[in-house]
Amino acid sequence: MTAPLRKGYVPSSFGQLHYVECGTGEPVLMLHQTPRSWTEYLDVLPLVGAEHRAIAMDTLGFGASAKPEEPHTIERFADAAQELADALGLDRFHLVGHHTGGVIAVELAARMPDRVASLLLSATSFVDDEKRRTAARRKPVDQVDPRPDGSHLVDLWNRRRAFYEEGQEAALTRYVIDALTVLNRAEEGHRAVRAYEMLRRLPHITTRTLAVCAPGDHYSLPSLEKFAAALGCETRVLPGGHVPAPEQLPGEFARVVLEWVAGG
Repeated sequence: MTAPLRKGYVPSSFGQLHYVECGTGEPVLMLHQTPRSWTEYLDVLPLVGAEHRAIAMDTLGFGASAKPEEPHTIERFADAAQELADALGLDRFHLVGHHTGGVIAVELAARMPDRVASLLLSATSFVDDEKRRTAARRKPVDQVDPRPDGSHLVDLWNRRRAFYEEGQEAALTRYVIDALTVLNRAEEGHRAVRAYEMLRRLPHITTRTLAVCAPGDHYSLPSLEKFAAALGCETRVLPGGHVPAPEQLPGEFARVVLEWVAGG
């Protein structure tokens, strides 16, 4: 038997923030990538929730959380996540972030060193000048322009099709749903990452940190070495997977989370 999922909203200065949780005990807060929602952790939540209070929120502007008109920034994402943690009474919690969620987690860990018990950065971009240059040259992955014949839906599917293996179409469908929910702003999370002054914030992180990445995720894999150098943290390459590693390897991903949380 697995712990049932519980959905809820908390008020914030931005509007309502949506989250899903299961289990009890020490809290583990999980933050998703752009342009996803909590469903990125759909299969991870009950596994972590078997031992902890596992919480996955919808980042401000994504999923079912409030969608303010102002431009997205990592700092504003972190403001909203901090308000959710306050509303849920998370005085001290473990923090997991994947891709954009990892960059948000960096900001949270830097500003709340006494509250973040441990930090797990999954496929998190190390945002420096080199990252900004290389990312700016890439074509948008998640932005498509609606067309009357609906062909943009196929285009959106194909943009990330190579990240998923055959048989993982259910996870790819969840991605498309999330992207369509924020279609006109799907790329803003990526732009917020590129604009974030990460190097100024890393010296403020004092909690023990683990950086992990899937071997197929060539966008983020080079960041492991940089995080190790900057934070003196441990790194680990997962046994498979691509950009959507939490969905492709939920058992392995949850095991890494549980082992890291228990190591404190």
